Amino acid sequence: MAILPVHNQAGQQVGTYDLDFNEIALSINKQLLHDVVVMYEANQRVGTARSRSRGEIAGSTKKLYKQKGTGRARMGPKRTPIRRGGGHAFRKVARDWGYRLPKKAIRLATRMALLSKFQDNQVTVLNSWDVTAPKTKVVAAALKGLGLSEKSCLLATDAHNPILWKSSRNIPEIEVYPAADLNAYVLLRQRQLVVTTAALDVLRKPVAETASE
Repeated sequence: MAILPVHNQAGQQVGTYDLDFNEIALSINKQLLHDVVVMYEANQRVGTARSRSRGEIAGSTKKLYKQKGTGRARMGPKRTPIRRGGGHAFRKVARDWGYRLPKKAIRLATRMALLSKFQDNQVTVLNSWDVTAPKTKVVAAALKGLGLSEKSCLLATDAHNPILWKSSRNIPEIEVYPAADLNAYVLLRQRQLVVTTAALDVLRKPVAETASE
């Protein structure tokens, strides 16, 4: 059982939060984390690279000159891949790079990524976000008070918070996610995790009750 300090937006400790790390994950499998992160990166690939084959190049299919008797090297049509302006022998084609791993593996990797944040002391627990209007200076001041103004941060909330998102979108390397939408890639992409106590209550639920893929 770990006792985590809870801070307010000014950076002052206002309480503690008891958390058993075994409720999140029993251990960390680096290979599983790697596989899941690669999956998310592959799913983000656009896959629109494309080039023309010799059959798609404009021009005649007629042989440029006869095979023998000219004293020159034999040569086919001008669309051949060995000539400048010709088609590509092994052309690039548009393709979908996306794939999916099993849901249980993805959910387990999310919890492992969260556990790694706690083990690396990269988690700041906040009592709540007091942002009533979209103001960047409120979030910027809170991050400065927490000593995180120079770090990339992931702000995790218990539910979708559009006001907090609008207040954070102009700050570089800051992302806002509800706890239900967190995944291994999002957790590992940012250096520091700032999570509210209400969001921790959501994250510590058993895997069967969460939808964190």
